[in-house]
Amino acid sequence: MSTTPAGHAYAAGDTAVELAHVSKSFDGVEVLRDLGIRVARGSVHALLGGNGSGKSTTLKILAGVHHADHGGTIAIHGRRHAAESYTAAVARSSGLRFVHQDLGLVDDLTVSENFALDEGYPRRAGPMISWRRLHERTRERLRRARVDVDPRRLVRDLRPSDRTLVAIARALRDIDKGEHVTLVLDEPTASLPRHEVSLLLAALRRCQEQGQTIIYVSHRLPEVLSIADRISVLRDGAIVADAPPAELNESRVMGLMAGEAALRRRAAAPRGAVPRQGAGRPVLRVSRLSGGPLRGIDLEAREGEIVGVAGLLGSGRSSLLRALFGQLAVEAGRIEVAGTPVRHRSAADAIGDGIALVPEDRARDAAFPDRSLWENISATVVRRYWSGWRMARAAERRDSASLMTDFGVRAASPDIAFHSLSGGNQQKAVLARWLRLDPRLMLLDEPTQGVDAVARAEIHDLVRAHVADGNAALVVSSDFEELEALCDRVLVLRDGAFTAELAGARLTEAAIAAATQTS
Repeated sequence: MSTTPAGHAYAAGDTAVELAHVSKSFDGVEVLRDLGIRVARGSVHALLGGNGSGKSTTLKILAGVHHADHGGTIAIHGRRHAAESYTAAVARSSGLRFVHQDLGLVDDLTVSENFALDEGYPRRAGPMISWRRLHERTRERLRRARVDVDPRRLVRDLRPSDRTLVAIARALRDIDKGEHVTLVLDEPTASLPRHEVSLLLAALRRCQEQGQTIIYVSHRLPEVLSIADRISVLRDGAIVADAPPAELNESRVMGLMAGEAALRRRAAAPRGAVPRQGAGRPVLRVSRLSGGPLRGIDLEAREGEIVGVAGLLGSGRSSLLRALFGQLAVEAGRIEVAGTPVRHRSAADAIGDGIALVPEDRARDAAFPDRSLWENISATVVRRYWSGWRMARAAERRDSASLMTDFGVRAASPDIAFHSLSGGNQQKAVLARWLRLDPRLMLLDEPTQGVDAVARAEIHDLVRAHVADGNAALVVSSDFEELEALCDRVLVLRDGAFTAELAGARLTEAAIAAATQTS
């Protein structure tokens, strides 16, 4: 017998999900090789892997979005299927439910209305909607999932962890009590503030106590080690480790994800030391800046300095970066770049003054998803390749390919579509696009959201190296551990104004979390 942390005992071999000898190739490139994973019923099974490891492809095959190559099998709650003919309908009828990083909720609708988008609206006489029955039905769905949320509230008014729980409850809406279900969570905490992660993990443990199986995908290793019963690590399309958390730790998992040799090479590689605050002249100076939600912002970032900005959703943290980049109208105040007053009415003005912005939503705001990787990397310097009456496309592609090497962008070819890259490689490509301009000031909004631990370290190294050359960076992140590790000091933003500054011994993850909660 085996026992989960929740106390449920299951006979050996009692399996919820099993993939056996599953392989997958795209255009002749093998991305999964004879993959085998077994998930015990009633357990929390974590699936980890670096960018390009095959993790996303595995989830898409499990969801029936991609078909595996001939030969493998997929078994769900005792029903075995040929992997090449397994479909989304089979996945759903077998009891698999997916909650993706993009929760698929409509912010401007109530919780009940979001449920009704899938279930339909109950009717009174004729075409009239019975709102009372809709709210009662949704309240019952939430109660069964142990989610304490008023169904009449707008989704936009919910705290981030409650939004995720609503998405989970919606995914489980048609599951009868006692029915076996496997919940697949893809980066459920990626956009959550650190203090809300514990709330979600506690709710997932309650789901496990009800006998549900959870496949958990996350780049946050501490939470994986705390909640998982078993961890499978993918690298280069194959399972390189399958073990309980007691046999692993963060450094061991990172080594497995990157390859021990690659991790040793990275540890031995020279890095420029980041000068401490006050070492250089001001790159950015902001005085009494107001606009949008911002109220009287004072800010300075010096040469060689990485300044972090922490704040809860709605605090104005992303608005601050957009105001500096000319994407949000400034109503009052003064901005100086390298000692010169500037007024940015557009992003082009900001770029001309040596400012670059890596936005939070790279897919929507920082990429041309259907264009090639090399075209995305060269998007900021297209004019350089205009020669006479034609574009020097070969030179443009060649230079982008060289930058792929310099910035560690891993892809089969510069010609592949940008959207086919993993999250970490997309982010490194966006950084390559901007850093080739050698900006004085980098504005980074959630720079490592949704990327694995190895890619996160690589991105941090790229930022540090650029800043060490006499530039500055302003980093917005809801990951307080990231702010502690990366920044020289952190400013806490609340209701559009800075309320605290943390540096030196006071700059800790716990202190940042406490400061964001304090009025």
